[in-house]
Amino acid sequence: MPIISHIKYLVKERLDKAVGFEDNTYKYKTRKVDTMKKFEDLYQELLKATLEERDEEYIKSLDDFDAYQLDCLLNPKKHPLVWHTEVCDCRDDDRHCVKVCPFHAIHPDESGVLHVDEAACSGCSYCIQECRAKKLTASKDTIAALQAIRSHQGLVYALIAPAFLGQFSNEVTPGKLRSAFKKIGFDGMLEVALFADILTLKEALEFDQNILTEEDFQLTSCCCPVWIAWIRKIYDELVPHVPPSVSPMIASGRAVKTMHPDALTIFIGPCLAKKSEARDKDIADAIDYVLTFQEIDDIFKIMDINPAKMEESEKDHSSRAGRIYAYAGGVSEAVRLTLERINHHREITIHTQNADGVKACKELIEDILAGKTSANFYEGMGCKGGCVGGPKVLIPHEEGKQHVELYGQDAPYSTPIDNPYVIELLKQLGFETIESLLNDSHIFTRKLSNK
Repeated sequence: MPIISHIKYLVKERLDKAVGFEDNTYKYKTRKVDTMKKFEDLYQELLKATLEERDEEYIKSLDDFDAYQLDCLLNPKKHPLVWHTEVCDCRDDDRHCVKVCPFHAIHPDESGVLHVDEAACSGCSYCIQECRAKKLTASKDTIAALQAIRSHQGLVYALIAPAFLGQFSNEVTPGKLRSAFKKIGFDGMLEVALFADILTLKEALEFDQNILTEEDFQLTSCCCPVWIAWIRKIYDELVPHVPPSVSPMIASGRAVKTMHPDALTIFIGPCLAKKSEARDKDIADAIDYVLTFQEIDDIFKIMDINPAKMEESEKDHSSRAGRIYAYAGGVSEAVRLTLERINHHREITIHTQNADGVKACKELIEDILAGKTSANFYEGMGCKGGCVGGPKVLIPHEEGKQHVELYGQDAPYSTPIDNPYVIELLKQLGFETIESLLNDSHIFTRKLSNK
């Protein structure tokens, strides 16, 4: 029996012993079980056992565990992105997590158990951050991803988000991080910044084609899934102003699977919302697992891997434009500079405006709808500071931005139009000209309308 199937069988066999398992559903019982293993202890112990390839033995030995929590860790895709670690005992009128959710995706039932509406949840993490009792936690795909790496017969790729610079210490270069991933079991690492280059090029071409009058405007489709979720789920009248493009994460996963159909793709970044994006039905073919910087750091610590001491490896070839996606305003700057390279004689020039943080993004969208803005290209990032301020970063966003800026300055090319590796990659993927990015394609196109 395959290792993952065998472990699932063991879990099913053990559920009758578990606290919280009733009638094939996972529920918290209202009684307190003082001897029951805490969630974080369960996670750390199971992670360590998985890395040491003794997860079956560990599961067999478990006693007084919570079936819901164990099933979340082993089968994260069966559950929403936000997990409850204990029963909510807040007063009905004081459930802060419910009040702050910008998508109205979380609500308690009569017994106090919090439920997350997967269709509504974008993974913005606000409910977790604002839970005063600290009884909510983010989905952890670590154990399931490691088991998949262990059992997979094809190539396994780590797709690293542009915000990674400085996250694992100042001494960790992209080449050293690539070597560290290989110690875990990955066959290779790709910087998603190279695909941000391609999407920058596509966004600039879309702008050049569609913004023909002073009244026309475009909202970026790149990067932030919370921004896109807002437009798709709440402000859908703005969808016609968003290019039909996937994010760099999805583009990288689809490109890898186009060239290596049996590859396992694992995106690594600062964001819980990327886990939500990867589950969207129309693009779920691209990314097999999403891990956060914090989850990868958990693996490094247990495996005693110090990325700073790893050997250097070959470098990726992204331009400055793709690398600066990680901070607020970076997408706007990248598209503006690329547009100028594509058509510097344009009569209607690009005027950008960006917002970062939930409150600022909402205000920007409402200002656009009310006609209170004067820009013609808009960028929104759900986290303060952009991706470098994501909920699963390891360093402050100001520090993260500095590292990304320096990495951008070190890029050999300023825009994707100057980057020969972008042109070469596009040809490998079947795009003979940059203008062909405007055509519908499986790799880079997405229908954003829900209608």
